[in-house]
Amino acid sequence: MKKWLVAAGLGLAMAASAQAADKIAIVNMGSLFQQVAQKTGVSSTLENEFKGRAGELQRMEGDLQSKMQRLQSMKAGSDRTKLEKDIASQRQTFSQKAQSFEQDRARRTNEERGKLVTRIQTAVKSVAASQSIDLVVDANAVAFNSSDVKDITADVLKQVK
Repeated sequence: MKKWLVAAGLGLAMAASAQAADKIAIVNMGSLFQQVAQKTGVSSTLENEFKGRAGELQRMEGDLQSKMQRLQSMKAGSDRTKLEKDIASQRQTFSQKAQSFEQDRARRTNEERGKLVTRIQTAVKSVAASQSIDLVVDANAVAFNSSDVKDITADVLKQVK
């Protein structure tokens, strides 16, 4: 009788684990993020947003380089001293603007990434709910998965709009 109970318990445990495996899915978040970013044109939006400031910085850099070349060919004198002061001042201004530019660009990039992640997470939740999935794991975080585990990456990509 004990053997029969143990066998029945083992059978129930195996059935429960098989049922639980049906409710687990994987999603490739890296691939989704890349595809959604391309689809929405985030990088071109950010590039257009910062194009003016980037152009200004390039012009400033070119002007600085030409002044430094002119300085190298100048002899000592009052004009040289004035040009050295001008270059030092312009370098400081350039450095401040470049640092501000990089900070602003990084902040906006992070904002856009956050928006994309939120959209993808919402789509993952929606697909998981519609397919009665209890657990969704990033495919890149899994060391091994059998062919029985469902990959919902394509479904999530369709859901993201």
